[in-house]
Amino acid sequence: IGSGLVGSEMCIRDRKKTSKWLAETLGKDPATVSKWCTNSSQPSLETLIEIARILEVDVRELIVPTDTQKIMMTIV
Repeated sequence: IGSGLVGSEMCIRDRKKTSKWLAETLGKDPATVSKWCTNSSQPSLETLIEIARILEVDVRELIVPTDTQKIMMTIV
């Protein structure tokens, strides 16, 4: 997944939630969610769909960086 789940990280922040909250909601270890966000590993397709459902976003937002995400990634 391109540059990691940058989209999920931004969506989590937009909803004033944390990656720990997402991990608890998914029943996953927080370290696992962290690895997804840093692109150390990727979730299964089923998990990716579940993340999109939980965050109420189109799954493509988690995979393909938006223009804003591209700008943020170049800054970091």
